[in-house]
Amino acid sequence: MEPDEQHPLYTLLDTLGTLIHAYEEQHHPMPACSGVDGLRFLMDEDSVTQSAMPEVGSQDVVSDILRGKRELNVQQIRALARRFQLSPAVFI
Repeated sequence: MEPDEQHPLYTLLDTLGTLIHAYEEQHHPMPACSGVDGLRFLMDEDSVTQSAMPEVGSQDVVSDILRGKRELNVQQIRALARRFQLSPAVFI
C-alpha cells in the first residue's frame, strides 16, 4: 500500500519515522554480520540441522560453509532466501 501524501498527517508520520530511524541508528545500531552468521542464526532459531538443508547441499557442504571453508554460491543464497522467506541480501 502506497502512502497517501495528501493525507493531513502524512508529514507528521514521515518526520516521526525519520526521527525514530535516526534514534535507532544512534542508540541501537545493527551489528555487522556475515551471511553465514545469518544462516547460523536462522538454523538455530528454527532448530534446523545441517542434514536438513538440502537447498545448500550435503551435510558436509553445510558444515564447510558454517566453518568458513566454503562460501555460499548464488544458487544456495536464492534457495535459502526462499526457504526462510527473506531477502537474498541476508546471506551475502
